[in-house]
Amino acid sequence: MPRRPDSRERLLSGTALRRRPGQPNPELESNSATAGSQAESTVPVARGTAARRNRALKLSEQPQPSRPTGARRPAVLSSSPIANIVRSQSIPPPPSTGAGPTASVASASSNSLAAGSNQRQSRRFGGSTGSAARMRSGRAGVEHPLSDRTTNAALRSYDLDVKQAFDRIVPLLKQLSALQHEDHFVERAQQLALASLGYTLPLPILERAWVSQLDMRTLFAWCVFETYEQTSANFFQDDPLGGKPGSPAAEAFDAFLLECGFHLLDVTPCADGRLAHAIAYALRLPFSSVRRRPHAGALFDVENTVNRWVKTEHRRYREGLPNPAHADTRYLKVVLYHFSSLDPSHEGCAAHGSDDTLAAACGLSRLRDFQTAVENSFCCGASVDLLLVGLDTDTDAIRVHVPGLDGSTNLERWLDARDVYAATAALPAAEGRSRIISLVEQAAASTPDPGMVRLIARLLEHNISQIDYVRTYHDGHYSDGSHAERFIGVGIGFKEIHLRNLTYFAYMDTVEEGAPDLDVGIKIFSGLNVSRGLPVPVVARFDYHGQVPGARERAVRHAQRIQAAIETRYPELVAQGLLHTLLTIRDQDRHVPAEAVGSTISFATPGGH
Repeated sequence: MPRRPDSRERLLSGTALRRRPGQPNPELESNSATAGSQAESTVPVARGTAARRNRALKLSEQPQPSRPTGARRPAVLSSSPIANIVRSQSIPPPPSTGAGPTASVASASSNSLAAGSNQRQSRRFGGSTGSAARMRSGRAGVEHPLSDRTTNAALRSYDLDVKQAFDRIVPLLKQLSALQHEDHFVERAQQLALASLGYTLPLPILERAWVSQLDMRTLFAWCVFETYEQTSANFFQDDPLGGKPGSPAAEAFDAFLLECGFHLLDVTPCADGRLAHAIAYALRLPFSSVRRRPHAGALFDVENTVNRWVKTEHRRYREGLPNPAHADTRYLKVVLYHFSSLDPSHEGCAAHGSDDTLAAACGLSRLRDFQTAVENSFCCGASVDLLLVGLDTDTDAIRVHVPGLDGSTNLERWLDARDVYAATAALPAAEGRSRIISLVEQAAASTPDPGMVRLIARLLEHNISQIDYVRTYHDGHYSDGSHAERFIGVGIGFKEIHLRNLTYFAYMDTVEEGAPDLDVGIKIFSGLNVSRGLPVPVVARFDYHGQVPGARERAVRHAQRIQAAIETRYPELVAQGLLHTLLTIRDQDRHVPAEAVGSTISFATPGGH
């Protein structure tokens, strides 16, 4: 059948000449004839493991003014001064002598590691008592020069507004329980609900209270779902985080990311609700600039991630977005695992048995599987860059395993944001930023990529504001160090959820595939809700592309299948009214709220035979 003619002109983005990993770039070679002496410093595009190693070798031969010359790079541990920043948690803040970054690092004592060699194992992961003491000893109102006080106040206000809306539900229901058999109960209940929650309650539940006890379980779940819907609507309508597509913050960070050499930032945090705020709060990134896919234990699905990589690269080729396919940028995949500095044996990642070492090792292994899958499945030196980051769920301080340009990552070596905070607290803002870059360079597993250094330095600077946020509003560490989520979110989506301990995520396409994630969530809520006689509220969510015919209807059917599968998997909870589900969908091609399309809470229509 002949193709229908298309009158529209379609311009395809130019692509780079094909070559195998490690081979020279013909395009760059042809340009070198006219580039003069500047061509000698041009670094060819590195797209595979072999190419990355070649590039790292060439870069290591160039002078590095920000690193001490003549010193060999330690493999894991070293008695060099920088090891006191990266590994030891006990150095004092550097004196503000006006010396450059290297001089400041060199001024630290080089004997602390030797003196504490017997304690290295206990300091492998998490902050030590010295670091925690530094965090608690800060005077009220004293903030880091790089901290953003205005943004901290705005984020605090948004966090309180949303969480208090959920937390007012139980006190209201307790009031209604005491009033349910009094005269004019329905009118009084609606007045109290409107004043406390901002909406009225379903009449069928209230009107049956005089016959029997008020159905508190159904009413609780209904209120949670209504509050979620209002939260979603306010998020997309008001943009409280200032990170929607096209916002100044998103445009600025997107440009910065390209300057660093990355065309997409794909982050997989653990599904634990204590990491739900990682993007907008801990890392201070515009939510629309980051592709986020939470998974239990941060163990993302490799095949699905490869498919998303393919879509990203195809869009670069067809549309030149976010940049043309021939541009020398990479796809950056990040795993964000977590740990607890206050109770590492019990409040770490449940998916890894609170074993921080295992959480980091499994995250790195999954990252390398993804990289290998891309390199083995596609030609022309296709590859991705990787980054492993840890988050302390007690203080929100991150630690970064800075990778080398050759793709190496050292699990035994990281840069802790609390030590970066201490090392730069006495420096002016400009000197502090230079110091951070120096610390990132020296903490790398091998010679680092300059673009990666810039990006990590920016993340650490942003995290300094979050450290001050926790110090200012939570006395240095969260009081709810354990789980305190308000509902479980299952499916695909939830772009509007960016608050700590608000939602436990269970990313899934089918219940069978996402069963481990969902089981962990049900276990958590068995302690949070079921133990108190309250139901587990589950919000099923599936985003769809509104430009695709029939996509909305398929999303609705998908959500309905998930609901049926959940009820089949947890029949006892459903039978006792201890599990309720709200079905929602959202057109991801538009900046619009989620749309409710079904629920396990239904009310019989009166009348008829």
